[in-house]
Amino acid sequence: MMRSILVGILVLMAAGIGWLTFDWYRGHYGGEAFGAAFTLEDQKGQPITEAAFRGHPSTVFFGFTHCPEVCPTTLFELSGWLKTLGDDGKDIHSYFVSIDPARDTPEVMNTYISNFSDRIVGITGTPDKVYAMAKAFGIYWKKVDTGDGDYTMDHTASVLLLDKKGEFAGTIAYGESADAAVAKLKRLASKG
Repeated sequence: MMRSILVGILVLMAAGIGWLTFDWYRGHYGGEAFGAAFTLEDQKGQPITEAAFRGHPSTVFFGFTHCPEVCPTTLFELSGWLKTLGDDGKDIHSYFVSIDPARDTPEVMNTYISNFSDRIVGITGTPDKVYAMAKAFGIYWKKVDTGDGDYTMDHTASVLLLDKKGEFAGTIAYGESADAAVAKLKRLASKG
C-alpha cells in the first residue's frame, strides 16, 4: 500500500516537473523560432547551423559524454522511442548537443553516439559558441568540481521538441513514461 502511494507521488511529481518545464519554455519561446543562430560542428566534424532544426520536427537534448546516468539513459530511451514510432517518426531528426565541449570533440561524440543510434546527430564546438547556443535555448548547465581533479556537469535533463519551423513544441522530462514520450513524439511527427 505504502509503495503504491510513493509510486503515485513520484509519477505526479514527474508530471508536474514536465508541465512546469513545458509551460516555462512555451511562455518564453512559444510561436517563434527557438534559440538563436549558431554555427557549430556535428560529430563528423562538419559545420552545422540552426538550419538543421528546420524543415522537419526535431528533438534536441543537451548533455555530455562523461555523464554517468541521465545522458546515456535519455539517449537509450530516445533511440527506443524512435524505433517504437517506426514509419510514424521517420521525419523526426534528433540531436545531442554537448555542454562539455572541452572533452567532447567530434570524434568523442561520434564514438559515444554510435553506441545508441544512427538517428541521433552529435553537436559540439568551441565552448563560447556551445554555451551561447545553450543559453539561447534556455538550458541550464554548470561545471561541478568532483574534488578529485575531475569534474562533472549539472544540466537541464529534458528533451526539447521543435516543430518543422524550429518553433518550441514541448518537452519530454527525464523519467517520463515511455508511453507519454512516444505519444508526444507521435503528435510532433503528425504536426510536422
